[in-house]
Amino acid sequence: MTSPSDTTDTRSFADLGKEMWSYLTGKGAAINYEFVDMTVEVPREIGADAPRATWKLNGTLRITTAEGVSQG
Repeated sequence: MTSPSDTTDTRSFADLGKEMWSYLTGKGAAINYEFVDMTVEVPREIGADAPRATWKLNGTLRITTAEGVSQG
């Protein structure tokens, strides 16, 4: 199995997430992120002046991997 850093076709944050999930599945991994008054501006379109959606995060996000789980 390759590690995420061995992958050369990662093109987006979503691709990176998929690669990390694939790598960590079956290892019983848990990733915890804690956000305190974090604001993320996500572009709705391409371009420097594109309108943005604002996401506000405050709390803990826990991601746990497991083998054999359908990703419907």
